[in-house]
Amino acid sequence: MGWTTVDIPSQSGRLAVVTGATGGLGYEAAFALAAAGAEVVLAGRNETKAADALARIRAAHPDATLRFERLDLASLASVEAFAGTLLAAGRGIDLLVNNAGVMALPERQETVDGFELQFATNYLGHFALTARLLPLLRRVRGARLVTVSSLAAGLDSIDLTDLQSERAYVPFRSYGLTKLAMLMLALEFQRRSEAAGWGVDGMAAHPGYARTDIIGNGPASRGLLGRLWRITKPVLLPLSPAADQAVLPILFAATSPDARGGGFYGPTGWHELKGPPGEAEIPPLALDVSAAARLWDTSEQLAGVRFA
Repeated sequence: MGWTTVDIPSQSGRLAVVTGATGGLGYEAAFALAAAGAEVVLAGRNETKAADALARIRAAHPDATLRFERLDLASLASVEAFAGTLLAAGRGIDLLVNNAGVMALPERQETVDGFELQFATNYLGHFALTARLLPLLRRVRGARLVTVSSLAAGLDSIDLTDLQSERAYVPFRSYGLTKLAMLMLALEFQRRSEAAGWGVDGMAAHPGYARTDIIGNGPASRGLLGRLWRITKPVLLPLSPAADQAVLPILFAATSPDARGGGFYGPTGWHELKGPPGEAEIPPLALDVSAAARLWDTSEQLAGVRFA
């Protein structure tokens, strides 16, 4: 049967922050962590969805300790404000799950800060959030950073001079770039943590072909890809695992004693589409240490943050 939520060790006394926690994989992660005894901060944009998520978790686990904090990853000011709230509270963070994202928007859009929306929401906002919360992660022995990547991260190239798809915006490829960047963030974070003695483990996970809103609503591409998706979606979606199963690799990375810093976890079934969690295959580009260092430096400049 493999690893399931039954295998999650007690999370009592731990503080977990989960982005995109009002629905989909983020909600399922928050639900399972709260059920295991963690105090959970549900980070998201939509207060109505947050109220529903909190009510559903509390209905199942009346003793759960959890709260909602507003976070719009497409706004660096929102990231700074969110982090400021947690820093002011001063509580060490045991677990940061960088999960929130948008996928394959049909038209290129820019955020209030002038960044391409997928790049900002999926990656740069999480990069800035991790930098700002690092002091709280460092307060806890054995703290973990888990970034959520995707099968879409298996690109054949990455152009570090066009991270925001200004020269050519291809919706799904731009999404894949952000998910490759998230994987590179986890691996580079681990290297820097080991070198600087941060004491925080960085790892990544992907859910396979998960049946969540982000899949069900996309990719919203035009042209051939969009037409193929509309034709195949009714056939493929019923075959994909629901969110409460697809979240298992993320929870494995977040809680299992067998998960290690620098690891990448995903479903172990056919082509990593579904199945029990285990080690996932790392795309070759994600192992390019030089590219990861350049991406890190560029991200610090764009986000206006430093990993002290």
